[in-house]
Amino acid sequence: MSSSFGGLRVPSPRWSHLAPVLRRLPVAPPSVLAARMLNHLLWPRLDIDQRRCLQGATIEVEAVDWGLRVRLQLGPGGFRSASAPVRAAVRADAAAFWALCTGQADADRLFFEGRLLMQGDTALALAVKSTLEAVGPLWPR
Repeated sequence: MSSSFGGLRVPSPRWSHLAPVLRRLPVAPPSVLAARMLNHLLWPRLDIDQRRCLQGATIEVEAVDWGLRVRLQLGPGGFRSASAPVRAAVRADAAAFWALCTGQADADRLFFEGRLLMQGDTALALAVKSTLEAVGPLWPR
């Protein structure tokens, strides 16, 4: 079974058996990949105030059903993999992240439905949410 968003399938249940293995893998490799993707999709769309607000903070993003975690930090030249202590964490299943990235659901809706969890520095998590809302969908439908 999989979820479909904008004609693309997100195969969460098929991957769920890999979650225990993926959770034990180092965070750095997927973080480097995520940073490169965000430098292409998000960095050019951030204005100076958004960049300043998020700069230096380490954020962890986890697709809980896949067991996949990334730790990111925004620096002066863009996103990068981070090893610093996490200030805020955002957790959801892969389908919820896909809905958020494609603009099919907003963070508030996912949060109130219990599909998106934010932990840690609340002000930072809200700044991330506000930034994503301001720039719109990251991935075209």
